[in-house]
Amino acid sequence: MSVNKIILIGNLGQDPEIRLMPDGSKVANFSVATSERWKDKNGEVKSVTEWHRVVVFNPKLASIIERYFKKGKKVFVEGGIRTRKWIDKEGREQKTVEVVVRYQGTVTMLDNKNEEDRDLAGPFGSMEEHDCLSVEEDEVPF
Repeated sequence: MSVNKIILIGNLGQDPEIRLMPDGSKVANFSVATSERWKDKNGEVKSVTEWHRVVVFNPKLASIIERYFKKGKKVFVEGGIRTRKWIDKEGREQKTVEVVVRYQGTVTMLDNKNEEDRDLAGPFGSMEEHDCLSVEEDEVPF
């Protein structure tokens, strides 16, 4: 048995980028910043921030992310790790590590709802109804 699972709680580094796949389905890309703070032996506060690239291949979830997620919002992400390699225009090998969210993953906005979010309610209902923006197993198309 093996498990490839990561859980992140952090803040969006920028507004999500939404791309269309050749079949017309949406894919969401965004970065999440996680920070760790501690006091060193002299009592000075230290911190380090890690940036995580997230790719959401679930079209329904990508549509919700496109509509409601904005830079700075606190999010919960559960997915798997994927390392992707390619050759760039100069012929050099490039490598990136991404958190991939497919149908079994979850992306949840953790920030409190404000008036602006309530005004954005549309085809998905109010934000209160979608505290957990995940897709259930029975919605998987295969």
